[in-house]
Amino acid sequence: MSVSMDKEFNPWEAQAARFDIAAKKLNLDEGLWKILRYPNREIIVHLPIQMDDGRLEVFTGYRVQHSIARGPGKGGVRYSPDVNLDEVRALASWMTWKCAVVNIPFGGAKGGVICDPKKLSQREIEKITRRYTAELIEFIGPEKDVPAPDMNTNEQTMAWMMDTYSMHMRQTVTAVVTGKPLNIGGSRGRREATGRGVLIITDESLKKLGMQREGTRVIVQGFGNVGSNAAQLMHDAGYKVIGIGEWDGGLYNKNGIDINALVEHKQRNGSITGFKGADAHDSKALLEAECDVLAPCATENVITSKNADKIKAKIIIEGANGPTTSVADDILADKKVFVVPDILANAGGVTASYFEWVQDRQGYFWKEAVVNEQLEHILVDSFENVVQYSENHGVNNRIAAYMLAIDRVAFTIKQRGLYA
Repeated sequence: MSVSMDKEFNPWEAQAARFDIAAKKLNLDEGLWKILRYPNREIIVHLPIQMDDGRLEVFTGYRVQHSIARGPGKGGVRYSPDVNLDEVRALASWMTWKCAVVNIPFGGAKGGVICDPKKLSQREIEKITRRYTAELIEFIGPEKDVPAPDMNTNEQTMAWMMDTYSMHMRQTVTAVVTGKPLNIGGSRGRREATGRGVLIITDESLKKLGMQREGTRVIVQGFGNVGSNAAQLMHDAGYKVIGIGEWDGGLYNKNGIDINALVEHKQRNGSITGFKGADAHDSKALLEAECDVLAPCATENVITSKNADKIKAKIIIEGANGPTTSVADDILADKKVFVVPDILANAGGVTASYFEWVQDRQGYFWKEAVVNEQLEHILVDSFENVVQYSENHGVNNRIAAYMLAIDRVAFTIKQRGLYA
């Protein structure tokens, strides 16, 4: 696949490259190809905010709705200085494919605000969140588009979004966002769901390759919500987690790291650095260390044409969105690495978000055991579907997942017909 270097790191180009390969293999109708290649709607908002020191600042925010053919848009809101329209577009389209792969009744959307939360007070973040929500009021809602937390946003952000939307509607609308605190319509098991999904998908990959949990060496890149929960659940299940990489430094211990102790250390110190139970290690070098399972659970573009040929893992489980570039895909395929793509490997979060939305709309809440059981059922089924598709069509898991997802969305559009 020839993708120039500047395009390799553009998530929209990466998404489009995979989409085109899958669409071609499906012999997708040219008209449907055009419809699905581009988002339905892209919204740009400029948010005037009075800062704590009295200054007025204007922040730019985005919401992209890629497809609402199979149901309301669904997708996170991220706060980061690096947010840009191409990234939000790519993430929105990934959400369309992710929801279709696990066969839940949502389309894909994504949002973001260009800001650096590390430099903002809690009050300033609240103002940005409320103004952003107010600007999008006619575009979001339980039947239209349901936001969720993402990078640098959390349960509190969702509580503010839900409250702002509810104030405009003059009634409490819990189902407008997911990833909320438990007492205002959140779901049990939601916070751990993406990490739990990584564990479930890793278990299925081991079964497929005839491996056992005991002694399987795992390196997790990223120790935020997804990475820490994945590492902790895997550690508790009997995996040997030998490496953890973070933006400010990594840890390595060939005999395994006590993840429960590391979680406590991070809660106390705000960082994994200085943890006594492992040696400090360069985070980038950890990606290339000897291991059985590599789980990138942080940001996009960490496995690239520069390091893919040095990766020694047998299995890659993509806990993050877009961690592998399309150029790296080819290199990993040549090395026979078993890659489970993001649109399946990290779908635990959106699946549990779907459960939260269902519970909010019913006003009836499930026990955590029920959430986890339903989550496992959906992800195991989806894993089997993707692997089956991959074997039937002679393609890698990523292209198989895209083909399965595109097929489902295209079928729905054909059934519904075009309104003109």
